[in-house]
Amino acid sequence: MTTTQKDILTRTPPNADQRVDYGSYLQNFVDIRFPKGTGPFPVLLVIHGGFWLSSYDLAHMGHLCAAFTSKGVVTCNLEYRRIGDSGGAWPGTFHDVAAASDFIFDMMSGDPRFDVTKTVALGFSAGGHLALWLSARNRIGEGSPLRSRPKGLFRGVVSLAGVADLRAAWNLRLADGVVRRLMGGTPEEVPERYDAGSPIELLPTGVKQVLIHGAADEIVPISQSEGFVERAKRLGDDSLLVKLEHTGHFELVDPESNAWPTVSRVVLQLLG
Repeated sequence: MTTTQKDILTRTPPNADQRVDYGSYLQNFVDIRFPKGTGPFPVLLVIHGGFWLSSYDLAHMGHLCAAFTSKGVVTCNLEYRRIGDSGGAWPGTFHDVAAASDFIFDMMSGDPRFDVTKTVALGFSAGGHLALWLSARNRIGEGSPLRSRPKGLFRGVVSLAGVADLRAAWNLRLADGVVRRLMGGTPEEVPERYDAGSPIELLPTGVKQVLIHGAADEIVPISQSEGFVERAKRLGDDSLLVKLEHTGHFELVDPESNAWPTVSRVVLQLLG
């Protein structure tokens, strides 16, 4: 493992410009970074990874956020309740991410620095799952506790080494079967939760999807992104897989890595 991989989890990121609360729980906050100038600027909603576990927080995404803000993008780094937090996992983790998104869209409507027409959701690893889910939650069926009416529309969604198929992730027993802890059961025990919480089950969404994945990723296999994009295209969605050879997991969120120029270019193009 190179120094531009896992050490991103411990490297201190630049400070955010503003921290705002979107809910009543300790973990309900967003770190916002603003470019210099008056705007309006494109907006990136950023969701961190860590297999949905409370032992990982939003700090490791601060480097990515600062890099995009230096390119003229408002970045909103979301924190949320996770496995190990009171009320985390099903359904609280999903509720928090949805509430944070709604809060940001409300905030954008009254702040001229935000360009609401150029808003993209981006997530890494488990955050990739949540970003894909967030862009698809309008597809959730009636009767699910996750069903809600989104307050804004995304121009696109980016998954960086994301977990796009929770059923497949459980079958592979990723991270010692952590998906079962997130969902409160296996796909056989609570199938309706997987139908509402797994992005691949909510296709097609009508939202442009870009999934970037390292071919050498040993933490989240590239088959997660391959299967999602294949199904999305078959159902008529505008979905793109960017496969990076000789690339592992953490490089995708490290502005000092060899993978970063590709990640940055793809995201900036999607933001317009």
